[in-house]
Amino acid sequence: MAERKRFLLRVDPAVYAAVEKWAADDLRSVNAQIEYLLMEALGRAGRGAAASRRPGSGGGDSDREGVADGGGGDG
Repeated sequence: MAERKRFLLRVDPAVYAAVEKWAADDLRSVNAQIEYLLMEALGRAGRGAAASRRPGSGGGDSDREGVADGGGGDG
């Protein structure tokens, strides 16, 4: 798998809490949920990146990060 870009993201605590709950509901890490939401937004905007790789479509470990070992993932 190609190297993934890392960066710091500052968000409002209420936004983080909502994304964290949504991620838990979908059995994803917060990171994977944010990536999923960004890919969906890019696809709707016609920006093309969503077509190359969709989180949650299998193959990668980012969707289930922290789930197998019972850890919190990105929390």
